[in-house]
Amino acid sequence: MTTNMTPPVARSVSRAERRGTRRCKITQMLFARPSDPDLDHFEDLRPTLSVSRNGVYFETALPAYQLGMRLFITLPFSKEPTAINREYLAEVVRVVDRPESRYGIGLKLLMEMGGSATFSGTSIQR
Repeated sequence: MTTNMTPPVARSVSRAERRGTRRCKITQMLFARPSDPDLDHFEDLRPTLSVSRNGVYFETALPAYQLGMRLFITLPFSKEPTAINREYLAEVVRVVDRPESRYGIGLKLLMEMGGSATFSGTSIQR
């Protein structure tokens, strides 16, 4: 008995590309702080380098970010009273050593926290 089966076709899939949605190289201000009260507190205000529906990438000089760390982020962030700041729970999914003691941070947005975020007025490291 012979069968006429064609061999499977090899697909060209990049294993490095894991994004589910397209990203836009836009700059929005991002305000980040740890969600775990047991961690050392920090506040970081940075411009984004790219944004997608489910994630954000930015650079920082703070060495505090670790894989798996959960953060509260406000994106876009503005101190203006009429600004529409949105707060999210996010997870650090990428930490890349960059030149000049900087780090590239990739975040996965887990959920929107609801309502618009308010600025606490505390100091922010730049």
